[in-house]
Amino acid sequence: MSKSKEMYWKLSAYFFFFFFTWSASYSLFSIWLGQEIQLNGAATGIIFSVNAIFALCMQPLYGYISDKIGIKKNILVFIAALLIFVGPFYIYVYGPLLKYNVFLGAAVGGIYLGTSFLAGVGAIESYIEKIGRKYNFEYGKSRMWGSLGWAAATFFAGQIFNMNPNINFWIASISAIVLFVIVMSVSIEMTDREIERAESVKIKDVGKLFLLKDFWFFMIYVIGVTCFYSVYDQQFPLYYSSLFATKALGNQVFGYLNSFQVFMEAGMMFLAPFIINKIGPKKGLILAGLLMSFRIIGSGVVVGPVGISCMKLIHAVELPIMLISIFKYLAANFDTRLSSVLYLVGFQFASQIGASIISPIAGRFYDMIGFRHSYVIMGVIVLSFTIISMFTLINSAKKQKSSKFLDGKKDIAVELK
Repeated sequence: MSKSKEMYWKLSAYFFFFFFTWSASYSLFSIWLGQEIQLNGAATGIIFSVNAIFALCMQPLYGYISDKIGIKKNILVFIAALLIFVGPFYIYVYGPLLKYNVFLGAAVGGIYLGTSFLAGVGAIESYIEKIGRKYNFEYGKSRMWGSLGWAAATFFAGQIFNMNPNINFWIASISAIVLFVIVMSVSIEMTDREIERAESVKIKDVGKLFLLKDFWFFMIYVIGVTCFYSVYDQQFPLYYSSLFATKALGNQVFGYLNSFQVFMEAGMMFLAPFIINKIGPKKGLILAGLLMSFRIIGSGVVVGPVGISCMKLIHAVELPIMLISIFKYLAANFDTRLSSVLYLVGFQFASQIGASIISPIAGRFYDMIGFRHSYVIMGVIVLSFTIISMFTLINSAKKQKSSKFLDGKKDIAVELK
């Protein structure tokens, strides 16, 4: 097996088991909070907000460290080791703390979930995207296996939850052990050029990003459009399960629906690179925004399980187009030495800022005016920002700039592309 194929399969397996672990422990998180911990919509919104705050604290750190160490696998090893304890954490620490004191439990849970999953996923995605560029395989084709991992766990999560939610948490820990074994088998050597580029990254280079008008326009798109992806998802399972005769039946059907959606998503992850290469990353971002606004508004308009299920399945087309477009847009228009910072700060960090602000507001709206009216309002906001982004995002496929970065000994001319 060639080195390229070896890296593709091992890192695809890492994606699979990371998302399997995440799905087993988190795909029914809002249902667990509402039905097992018995929290209302406002309290659940606070927990999601706290999770977002701790995640955004970790994202810039992950981004800078990742770019500074280049393609060393240290962060992947750290995350895999942390996830081994996910089952005991939920069962013996997080759940009891939330029942004792919501704010204390939210703080402790935010530290763990923010570091391991919510910020960790961005660090993993940006790392594997770098390796894909080094070994010439498309990120989307590797990320496809992450979607399959999520779907595989979600398919059984609803049924298992109805029996005993703790079983899902133990399955997640077992999956994390496999994840750790996989990453320990990965061996990647850095060339002198790669070491030089990594060592040339300085804090001031990150600061220079915030002086770029085009970077801020991208951040506006993220806050106004993509952050609503996670806000919509947070309490959607509660709304979906309420449409059925019993909550248990709703939980089970949602598990099937979510699994089917993610299997479709995996297929789109394979196809999305071809689509984005054809239409360009900016048009890909606009297309994702239009799909998202249609899905969210539609969720407030349609009635019954069949209609809302159809709206949910639009995720399967929207997410792959959005993720691939983001990576290609950042690589085409900004300094590739800072690829992890760009993704984790420009996309993940900005998304978490938006989610931390919007989540408690959305939670109160759900309690006050219901899910359907809240979805219509959210969808109109997404549509508005998508239209604005048509005029603010960079239109060219490749924008060339030249800048100099000081590494302490000499100036290194870097093409921002």
